[in-house]
Amino acid sequence: MKLVIQRVQNASVSIGGALFSSIERGLLILVGIKESDGDREIEYLCRKVAALRIFNDDEGVMNRSVMDVGGEVLMVSQFTLMANTKKGNRPSYINAAKGAISEPLYDRFCLAMEQTLGKPVARGQFGADMQVSLTNDGPVTIIIDTEDNI
Repeated sequence: MKLVIQRVQNASVSIGGALFSSIERGLLILVGIKESDGDREIEYLCRKVAALRIFNDDEGVMNRSVMDVGGEVLMVSQFTLMANTKKGNRPSYINAAKGAISEPLYDRFCLAMEQTLGKPVARGQFGADMQVSLTNDGPVTIIIDTEDNI
């Protein structure tokens, strides 16, 4: 799995011009899934994301996690994170899991993140044409690829 994690002041997902979900201070997480991903990756990422110290403490040092600050989380499935751009100008998405695999895995990841955080997680709509808006705070953007980490 590959995540792009953005510390945000706020973030939202709209579909067809209508607000679908939104959060205030917290994390916007874009989620890319490949066919070989599973529960091992979910467990690792839930622990890592919940404990990731990217929020400022009282001295302005990034020393607090989303849990420490009571932040919210918005998770959006994004197959384009799995793009391969080595050849030509048209990205290949052959590394992205098909919907039959990635949708249930995305749902399990969202549920596992809710259990880890002890609160609901806002979501995008799997497979929809979404417009994602955010106010990146910092800006702070972190990329985690389980292929590199576990």
